[in-house]
Amino acid sequence: MTAVGISAVIPVYNDRDALARAIPASIEALAAITDAFELIIAEDGSTDGSADLVRGWEERDARVRLLHADERLGRGRALERAFAGASGSIVCYYDVDLATSMEHLPALVGAIRDGYDIATGSRLLPRSDAVRTPSRNVASRAYNFLVRLVLKSRLYDHQCGFKAFSRARLLPLLSRVAAPHWFWDTEVLVRAQREGYRIAEIPVVWRPGVGTTVRANDVLSMGSDIIRLWWQLHVEKN
Repeated sequence: MTAVGISAVIPVYNDRDALARAIPASIEALAAITDAFELIIAEDGSTDGSADLVRGWEERDARVRLLHADERLGRGRALERAFAGASGSIVCYYDVDLATSMEHLPALVGAIRDGYDIATGSRLLPRSDAVRTPSRNVASRAYNFLVRLVLKSRLYDHQCGFKAFSRARLLPLLSRVAAPHWFWDTEVLVRAQREGYRIAEIPVVWRPGVGTTVRANDVLSMGSDIIRLWWQLHVEKN
C-alpha cells in the first residue's frame, strides 16, 4: 500500500449540505496533486446527519475518513485531533464551504514541499481576489491590523481557513496553543513566527460561503484573545 503523503482535513459542524459538495470536490483536487492522500472529516458533534453522510463515503472510498466527536470540541481542538491522527507528512485544512478556491491547493501543498513549515491563504494581499460585504471587510482588516500591531505578526491575513503544514513541525507547536475555536488560526501563526518557522502567505481567490458560523460574539471573543495571547507571550512567557 502506498504511504499517505497528504492528509487534508475539513472541520465540520452541522454542515451536511456543504459537505455533500466538499467531499467530491476535495477528492478531485487532491487526486490532481497526488495518488497518496487521505481526506479526514473532523466532524465536531454535529446533529444534522453529517456523520452519516461521511460514513456513506467511507464505504465507497477508502481515502475518506470520518473523525467523529460525540460532544463539540471547538474548531481548533477538532483540527488538532485530526492532525494528530493523520498519516501524511503534509497536513492541510480548508473550510467546508470551499470559500477559498481549490485552484490554490497545489500552491499551498507545494510551499510545504519546497521547505516551508506553514503555508496560509491570504485574502488581503495585493494580488488576492476576495469579495466580502463592507462591514465584514472593515472588521477583518481591523482585526488583522490589531494582530500585526499588538502581537507583532508579519502576516496580513491570519483567519483564512486555508492552510497547510509540515506535520512534523506542527505537532510540537500545538502543545503550546491554547485557543480551542476560531482564534486557533491566529495563535498558531503568531507562535510559529516567534519560534522561527518559515511561513508562506499565498494570495487567493475567495468568495463568501453559505451559512458561515462566525458570529458577532466570536469576533468580540477573538479581540479579547489577542490581549490574552499578548499576556501569555510577554508576561507569563509561555
